[in-house]
Amino acid sequence: MCKYAAVFEKEDPKLRYLPLAVQQKQIIVTCNYEARRQGLYKLQRVTEARRKCPDAIIVLGEDLTPFRNASKENYDFLKRFAWSGKVERLGFDEVFIDVTDMVDYNLEVLNPHSLHSSFFHLSRNDPIVGFNFDCSSIAGHVVPPNDFGIDIAMKQDLGGLYLRLLLGSHLAQHVRHQLEEHKGYSSTVGISTSKLLSKLVGNVNKPKGQTTLLPPYNASGGSESNVTSFLDEHDIGKIPGIGFKSAQRIRNHVLARPAAFDAGLVYGGTKDNVKVRDVRMYPLMGVKVLEQLLGGPGAPKDIAIKIWRLINGIDTTEVACAREVPQQISIEDSYIRLDTMAEVERELRLLSKSLLTRIRIDLSCIRDNDDVSADNQGEHAADSISPSREWLAYPKTLRLTTRPRPPMNPDGTRSRTFNRLSRSCDMPSLILNLDESIEHLSETLVRDTLVPLFHRLHPERSGWDLSLMNLCAASISLTAASARDGAGRDISKMFKMQDLVLKHWKVADTDTAPVNCYSADVDERALENLEKKPYVTSKETLGGVVGEGGKDGAIETTQGCDSSWESDDEGPWPNYNCAKCGLAMPDFATIAHERFHNFPD
Repeated sequence: MCKYAAVFEKEDPKLRYLPLAVQQKQIIVTCNYEARRQGLYKLQRVTEARRKCPDAIIVLGEDLTPFRNASKENYDFLKRFAWSGKVERLGFDEVFIDVTDMVDYNLEVLNPHSLHSSFFHLSRNDPIVGFNFDCSSIAGHVVPPNDFGIDIAMKQDLGGLYLRLLLGSHLAQHVRHQLEEHKGYSSTVGISTSKLLSKLVGNVNKPKGQTTLLPPYNASGGSESNVTSFLDEHDIGKIPGIGFKSAQRIRNHVLARPAAFDAGLVYGGTKDNVKVRDVRMYPLMGVKVLEQLLGGPGAPKDIAIKIWRLINGIDTTEVACAREVPQQISIEDSYIRLDTMAEVERELRLLSKSLLTRIRIDLSCIRDNDDVSADNQGEHAADSISPSREWLAYPKTLRLTTRPRPPMNPDGTRSRTFNRLSRSCDMPSLILNLDESIEHLSETLVRDTLVPLFHRLHPERSGWDLSLMNLCAASISLTAASARDGAGRDISKMFKMQDLVLKHWKVADTDTAPVNCYSADVDERALENLEKKPYVTSKETLGGVVGEGGKDGAIETTQGCDSSWESDDEGPWPNYNCAKCGLAMPDFATIAHERFHNFPD
């Protein structure tokens, strides 16, 4: 969606036709396709890149702010094309969009007698919002590369899946063109029925291409599944969901020896290519063998089953719904050597400043009654005095992660490791003070929280030899409900409603009997059922209150009893009628009331 190099190319279009690479530290983190044609590649050392391509333009990409802003802008643009709201961002430059409901709707209204002049509806409510397309063939490239046409597909009884993929391909082409026209970014798209397959098939025709994985997706009648034949040609380490360490253990098992590392790569490429077919067809390979290879203390639950499914093209994970705020925000940096406390504190200050800046930008917003334009939020978000901003969400957890280098081996070499150490604590509330400057908050955070956390992580005084440090703000929760549709409970509503809600349980100095909360016009049969079933969960609906009560899940309807405490979904508070004395009370009082009856006389 928005690679690092694409951001620089948008700022200076001439760079699109020149070999361009983005550098962080001494590593090429990404490069454009012209640079790749001249021998550059991701995670290559800068010295090696300059040797292979002396004419390459290498720009610094240490500041991630432009990339984050461009990614968020494109993500917000793409969200508009999803009816379901299922739009999941992966990193800065990838997005999964679930368009199942859009495709199903357009399949229902598709005119099979006029496929060449079809119309794709982008709105359920407005029939003229959409685009014209030719539904007689798939848009873009296909895998395998022999699109047999819609007529043959229908004859082979592939009509349902084939037509859905066909419609999805034309929607993908429309979205790609809109993104390039309105935002200036080209894109590559994969169309299939799962995140695994769409991601892999999208890599086939880069750049600026789209690819659809054709059916059949299941082997039948002696023919092999296109899913299996497509996956079999991939290296085991290229399968999404299979991490580097897991892939390396699988390679070692299949090769019956340690796989050789590529010395030109900083982060773990290997010279030995072990394909999915080699793993899948390896003798006795299956869940049991993978569990022996990958299981053990600290391993994710059911990792063997998950990887065996991925190897066979099975991915049931759903596209997550679009989130207004991220689940976590992390900042990290890598080092040649970091082994003194003064250096650690210096780097913690830099990381904490970046983290606090991102927290303000991503988790706060301009107040509704403020005159500042929403387009300028990123510019003003990190101001030292920000009375015009309010929090959308806040992080509850602060996590510090380091990666120590292992000691030298007797032969002078060093074993390669990617193991990380982490410690977490509650996020200090001081970070929520928008009136303080980032500089001041950073100093306080490092002194009072991060340095003690580091000492817990590394009790020894020296000798850590760190190659990486990471700060993460995690467990991000939305603030109380507001005009921006926050998910929390607005406590002001509870106080406003408390007199009305608690009026039936107020203690009055009177000799009259307590009044039943149900009015005289309540349906008698409903009241009888209510008395028989002490636990009732109510939900307000048009025309009355529909309650789900009793063990049998029966639906009961009552009218005229207003005993609700207003909450986020405007639903009432559950009621309880004591089976022994008939007293009505809220659910939170039931346990104490039952204890009252259990006391001896």
